[in-house]
Amino acid sequence: MDAAVPGDAAVLADAVVSALEDEGRAALRVDAEDYLRPRSLRLEHGPSDPDAGYEGWYDTYALLREVLDPLGPGGAGTWLPALWDAERDRATRQPRREAPPGAVLVLTGPFLLRWEMSGALDAVVHLQTSSAAQRRRLPAEDADRVVGAWARYLEETDPAARADLVVRCEDPRHPALVHP
Repeated sequence: MDAAVPGDAAVLADAVVSALEDEGRAALRVDAEDYLRPRSLRLEHGPSDPDAGYEGWYDTYALLREVLDPLGPGGAGTWLPALWDAERDRATRQPRREAPPGAVLVLTGPFLLRWEMSGALDAVVHLQTSSAAQRRRLPAEDADRVVGAWARYLEETDPAARADLVVRCEDPRHPALVHP
């Protein structure tokens, strides 16, 4: 789930995981928020800088190295559910896990259709949310950074054109499929 508002993605991703498990499929849940870079790097240009939010908050290469590559074709099958504890600003030191055969990874986070992630995901659901809706649902201290970074992402990447599904998410209680 490619989303500007983490809570929106979490609600829908949890529903997908539940549906997969109801069908007897193993589901692995990973959130890009558990792959943040250290606070000193994230806040180097201040907490509200949208360019820093877009370029420097998420450790995309660690997510590729620790989750997507190991779970992809030819991967080892052992993955790391979380790398960084943002609250404590230190590594989680979680042990690697063995993925069950046929497991489905449900990944949530922003910027999942950037060039760095090209080819790493089998399918991406992009949550389309206006900046006004983002501001309503984000903590005030994060709103400028997230809304600005998301606007840059939309402009540079055009994720709606590249996603497998686009879901309008002005109100997460009433998501609407835009196009399959």
